[in-house]
Amino acid sequence: MIKRFLARAVRSNEFYVLLVIVALGVVIQVRSGQFFTANNLVDIANAMVVPGLFAIGAFLVIVSGGIDVSFPALASLAVYATTRVLVDTGYTGGVWLPFLLAMVLGGLLGAFNGLFIARLALPTLIITLGTASVFSGVMQGVLNSVQIPNIPPSMEAFGTATLFVARNPESGLTSNMPVSFLILVAVLALAFVLLRFTMFGRGIYAIGGDESAAARAGFKVRRIKFWLYVIVGVIAAVAGLIRTSMMGQMHPTNLLGMEMMVIAAVVLGGTAITGGTGSLTGVMLGTLLITIVQNSMILIGIPTFWQGFSLGLLIIVGTGISAVQLARSGNRLRAAV
Repeated sequence: MIKRFLARAVRSNEFYVLLVIVALGVVIQVRSGQFFTANNLVDIANAMVVPGLFAIGAFLVIVSGGIDVSFPALASLAVYATTRVLVDTGYTGGVWLPFLLAMVLGGLLGAFNGLFIARLALPTLIITLGTASVFSGVMQGVLNSVQIPNIPPSMEAFGTATLFVARNPESGLTSNMPVSFLILVAVLALAFVLLRFTMFGRGIYAIGGDESAAARAGFKVRRIKFWLYVIVGVIAAVAGLIRTSMMGQMHPTNLLGMEMMVIAAVVLGGTAITGGTGSLTGVMLGTLLITIVQNSMILIGIPTFWQGFSLGLLIIVGTGISAVQLARSGNRLRAAV
């Protein structure tokens, strides 16, 4: 059984991503002596919260055979509208209301995506490029978005709430593990249950594998697509509210531009860009690798532009891995036939 498990692990993409993470961590540790310190590991976990939530939503879409590039704009609009309303009304209550409002707005905006994608036989990339511009236009044009420096007290308190504090005994530096990390864990667990134990989750994989075959098998393709984008909208709004709470202010454009990094993390984790295959384990490993590249390489003195170069290289590698996996699966299918 152990041999079978090891053989399966070696064949999986997640295994090689994990090896790259370990190797990169060792290199940074040798050069700086700071990578495996408690405070640095907590900093990495902290930095993973928002990209990790976005990656879960992006993963659900990619597994279904689509590509969504509108989730940063969706999150920005939902959270900006929520924060604007609460600030203008002088809200001083609990953090549950900001989350509830943002999730409702995120779900409605996700439904806007889902309605077009479920009804129109157009590539999801094209549709979500259009809706991203619509969301940004509404936020900047209709709502006249400006930076909101003072967010509701409950949001600010949530953003600074910590589970524990990690301290580096040598440097004396401390890092806080945010309460919001629990939300990442909870959403990850819910996504796992959804994909593993529900017909809705199986339908997502089936649609990504072959939409026509999924319809013949009895899956309600349009309904699944619609509710999928509603769920992704809710997750994106939660991620956006967490980012705003952590920053202590609402910046309308802070989240824009994250889509490529998030999609790269998902594909790098082994999710086929054409849909049908992938795992949440791979998504989290891919997100961790991207986070390390963005946050920890500064420990060894790598300039910012080289970090951007590394991120672009990871995108190319991730897409290449996905293409190779697709070609291999096609060769195995032809051989079986």
